Amino acid sequence: MNDPYLNDLKNEFRKYSSELKILKKNLLKSNSSEEQSKIIKKIDNIAKEMEKNQRQSVRVTKSRLKEKSKSKKTFQ
Repeated sequence: MNDPYLNDLKNEFRKYSSELKILKKNLLKSNSSEEQSKIIKKIDNIAKEMEKNQRQSVRVTKSRLKEKSKSKKTFQ
């Protein structure tokens, strides 16, 4: 399904994934407990955003599929 909004959600998810990889590396390199705490909070926030993104993606996909099935029924 080629949908601009879904494509945007996928791109955002990829961006979050790359940010997580960077933060994970920084977390492993960090020796300061304060810095590690800040990084962990950032990771948690990104994880929450990723969950929201996934839920929205599922909702939009279901909605688009319903629209497609309705349009097919009206043409039959």
